[in-house]
Amino acid sequence: MPDPAVSFKRDLSEWRVALVAWRLLVLQAADPVVAAGMEEHSTYRAHPWRRIEHTLGSGRRLFYQDAEALRREVARLDRAHKRIRGETPDGQPYDARDAATRVWVLLTLFECVVAMRRLGGDPYDAGQLELLYGEFKEAITAFGLPEGQLPKSAADLPAYFARYARERLELTEAARYLLDDILREAPRPRRLWFLGDAGWRITRVVVARVIRELTVADLPSAVRERFGVARSRRGALLSALVHRGAGAVVPLLPDRLRYRSPAEGRPPRRFRPGRDARGPRVDRFFREVLDQTGDGYITVHDLRAMAHNVCWQLELDEAAEARVYEAFEGWWEQLRAVMDANGDGKVSREEFTAATLAGCDRGEAYLEQGLLPALRAVFTAADTDGSGFLEFDEYRVVFGGPRVHPAELSHGFRQLDTDGDGRITVEEFLGGFTEFFTARADSTSGAQLLGRP
Repeated sequence: MPDPAVSFKRDLSEWRVALVAWRLLVLQAADPVVAAGMEEHSTYRAHPWRRIEHTLGSGRRLFYQDAEALRREVARLDRAHKRIRGETPDGQPYDARDAATRVWVLLTLFECVVAMRRLGGDPYDAGQLELLYGEFKEAITAFGLPEGQLPKSAADLPAYFARYARERLELTEAARYLLDDILREAPRPRRLWFLGDAGWRITRVVVARVIRELTVADLPSAVRERFGVARSRRGALLSALVHRGAGAVVPLLPDRLRYRSPAEGRPPRRFRPGRDARGPRVDRFFREVLDQTGDGYITVHDLRAMAHNVCWQLELDEAAEARVYEAFEGWWEQLRAVMDANGDGKVSREEFTAATLAGCDRGEAYLEQGLLPALRAVFTAADTDGSGFLEFDEYRVVFGGPRVHPAELSHGFRQLDTDGDGRITVEEFLGGFTEFFTARADSTSGAQLLGRP
């Protein structure tokens, strides 16, 4: 009979899991295959909080859904990962669908929940751990992993982790960057809007130091040895205070506070009209939408990351995903042809803003050469019922998320819904984005697609 005190999916949804989330990313990034995929195909440097949300969000979907929803989630992961392949920096081929790598990524999720409980002072006993592992294995059978890849029992996990650390893990550039640098330059999380940019720049120095100390202290000893890093006394004390404190307090909270729920972001910004506001608007589009890696340039990888994020939100079949990727590849080709003067495969913010304004001054047909075909593909993909309209629920799937305040999401929808009938046609959708790039005043509806100016 199942033990009611043991539930992997319940413990995965506890707020305490945030305390081991960075540890989870570092463990995954220590695998050279994962690290290579992150460097070539991920936007984790510019959007670390989104990387965590995607990882934990996918984990929740894997363990909280019925059989059909689980099958769809696994299919979505398969479609996303089949595009993540290439060569590591030392010339070795990699593929995100490698069975051993996939097992490692899945088991790190399980191990981090176990670590959360252990570090918090309420560890599972041997019997509970086996029940938990059974629940976990039952869910991931949908991945169709080869026989013998998964350890047979929870008792075998310590030996598996020690062996994998010794034989496969490295202090990759991605793992090192996660530990040492990323939090010193990470963008402000949406939930900390009240700090402002200046407040966040000060706060993140402290956050970076605390999270590094905590993460190193919490890593398995075999991984610390592999990395050549030591657990300091300060880190050990910090780990004990943070985890034991959370372990004592969080279980006493009511369920609505103990378990994770949709987060709210910052309140909407005030509207400040300007004269010719296209320049700042296009500049903002570059920074907030196009520059997925946050390095000040857009490349083919940025456009592919945008296509990936659209497809990630939707349950598309392979043909539909291919159409989205093809449209974004076409958009990149237009940008490259018009803006990449030196042929280095990169477009700077200044080049993008100047060329876009000049192109729009020549006529709206400029947008038809790249942006609008990509947006048509997004509209078609988001129109899941094939009605020819985007209802708010369909719009929210693509444009919502933890980084978007609900009020801003509703505001953006209303700007596109020009006739106020509660649904968006493809003409309204494309017209709104055309206004965003061409309208000289901020008072037009399309100018406010990224929120109130």
